[in-house]
Amino acid sequence: MSDSTWVSTSLPYLTPREKGRPEAWASEAAAQGGKGTQRIAYAGETTPPEGVATLLELPAEETAIVRRRVIELDGEPCELTDTYYPARIARGTRLAEERKIPGGTVTLLAALGHVGVRVREDVTARMPSPEERDLLHLGPDEPVLHLSRVTLDGDDRPFQADMMIMPALRRRLSYEIRIG
Repeated sequence: MSDSTWVSTSLPYLTPREKGRPEAWASEAAAQGGKGTQRIAYAGETTPPEGVATLLELPAEETAIVRRRVIELDGEPCELTDTYYPARIARGTRLAEERKIPGGTVTLLAALGHVGVRVREDVTARMPSPEERDLLHLGPDEPVLHLSRVTLDGDDRPFQADMMIMPALRRRLSYEIRIG
């Protein structure tokens, strides 16, 4: 890709894919002339961090399924994403397995009856942890953006929380908001 700044929007990642279509990241990267892949570093049941439990409105004793992924563009890591689902909806599904899901997780969730109608996102900038710096191949003074997103269904129940870490110097987030 010729430009080192990546412009990203959230909508493709919130919409179920038609059968046979690649997942959203592969499509977005291809449209920009690149190759988007992801590696699933871990998938399984966990006690979510307090902030995630709050976003998902989980009681203290309830667990979640997490999918930890390293997102790559043209073979280089460009984002770390941990996605959490309440265990009561994800346990025993492909969400809990360390393998890719045809069409992506949003498509699988829709098939399971969990369709997002609203999201809340929060973006902050900070310095990365040593592990994040290493995984993203960052220099010592490069900040990251932390984007947290919660997806809610038609009854205003949260069913997915994403925690994304991306290099701030190579990313621009773009939003369009429609009212009414």
